[in-house]
Amino acid sequence: MAPPGQLLPLTRSLLPPSAPPFLSGRRRPAAPTRAQTPPPLPWQPRRLLCPAPLQPLRPLARTRPASAPLGASAAGGGEAQAVAAEFMTSERVKVAAMLGLALALCNADRVVMSVAIVPLSQAYGWTPSFAGVVQSSFLWGYLVSPIIGGALVDYYGGRRVMAYGVALWSFATFLSPWAASRSLWLFISTRVLLGVAEGVALPCMNNMVLRWFPRTERSSAVGIAMAGFQLGNTIGLLLSPIIMSRAGIFGPFVIFGLFGFLWVLVWISAISGTPGEHPQISAYELEYITKGQKLVKPKVQGEKLRKVPPFSKLLSKWPTWALISANAMHSWGYFVILSWMPVYFKTIFHVNLREAAWFSAIPWVMMAVLGYVAGVVSDRLIRNGTSITLTRKIMQTIGFVGPGIALLGLNAAKSPAIASAWLTVAVGLKSFGHSGFLVNLQEITPQYAGVLHGMTNTAGTFAAILGTIGAGFFVDRMGSFRGFIILTSLLYFSSALFWDIFATGERVDFDGTG
Repeated sequence: MAPPGQLLPLTRSLLPPSAPPFLSGRRRPAAPTRAQTPPPLPWQPRRLLCPAPLQPLRPLARTRPASAPLGASAAGGGEAQAVAAEFMTSERVKVAAMLGLALALCNADRVVMSVAIVPLSQAYGWTPSFAGVVQSSFLWGYLVSPIIGGALVDYYGGRRVMAYGVALWSFATFLSPWAASRSLWLFISTRVLLGVAEGVALPCMNNMVLRWFPRTERSSAVGIAMAGFQLGNTIGLLLSPIIMSRAGIFGPFVIFGLFGFLWVLVWISAISGTPGEHPQISAYELEYITKGQKLVKPKVQGEKLRKVPPFSKLLSKWPTWALISANAMHSWGYFVILSWMPVYFKTIFHVNLREAAWFSAIPWVMMAVLGYVAGVVSDRLIRNGTSITLTRKIMQTIGFVGPGIALLGLNAAKSPAIASAWLTVAVGLKSFGHSGFLVNLQEITPQYAGVLHGMTNTAGTFAAILGTIGAGFFVDRMGSFRGFIILTSLLYFSSALFWDIFATGERVDFDGTG
């Protein structure tokens, strides 16, 4: 009996000479050895029929080529899932999430005064007109600071300026209870300081998106950040009354201020100014971002950015005025709806203030959701070959014409539920403008995006003041909101036409170098 694993001699003799060695029991002739040829390592593929050695496989989340755009469709859907997984775990999406949290705090710190103004007026005996002065004190500081903040952002970068800005406005919010107990004018000064500090928020957001995202992802990144901005309205409107009932009138000021300080600590420890400075970013993600940014590099290489932006040249181009007009109209509609819709529901449909607040808060959630959807759609249009100019015009047209039509429907509504539905449509479609003029700031002049954002924001603040005050005077003269809503609709339509004529998605030469 042969030992186990060995064939009997009779069996070997019956096999043909060409039988494989493992059947015939013959030993394979020793292959000639090659000097200086190390054996293959366990993870390296062995040579089969290929003339060249195969390369080791990368992890599934990194198999996408660096030039492949985000969200590109793949046969079978496997690559699409890998792309989504890569994006959701990337360092750049953490930057967008942190920007969204900062903007949520930014809006919550604003809106808390809208909730606190009623008990504060009762506690200190403020008249309605003086309460309006206190409410508007935020806009005094916000009026000019975006221009200064934008210039600082262009020179020092969004990371540093955003950290100082959030720290300063959180300090102003946290200090409000102490200031109110000392002096009325000291309390108003904290609101002015809040406006000054928050003026840098949106320019910083644009600067960080420009540095961290390739052009095919910028609309989605702005959508994520602005979703936080809109949710800040909901957070401030809904949480402030709950906190006040448990911690007093100034409870929300203290809590929101402390959250701002916590955000600053996380921001300075986890976020870098550029992808190349981040210690944990993968080589793949860094290459993907830098390749996607090659199309927006300045034409003059190595030229140091000017300390004083060329304001006259910026204002000499029609695309700048298209952006100014768009931001002004966007702010007009935004602040009119934010400030007057609760009063509209109370006076037109005679609902109580609590119901009016809920009817007015729901649309901001829709704006946060549709803002991100608009960003994804915008990026997909660009990846599929639609020009940037046409994409921005499509998005902004929806963001203006849609609310204009919806406001006309709001005017014709016969019940608060129908009116709230039309208002939700108006505010939701308004968010398409985030993928229009708001992203366009980075595209026509990346080196001056911050200061240009500040200029358009200042125009938007003027429009917000005019629209908010004008609505009150209009109602006093005409006795109804309906005429003012029709006026706002007409302004939306005319702004859409102006944008479609003069806007562009191409880089504009403001330095006279080309």
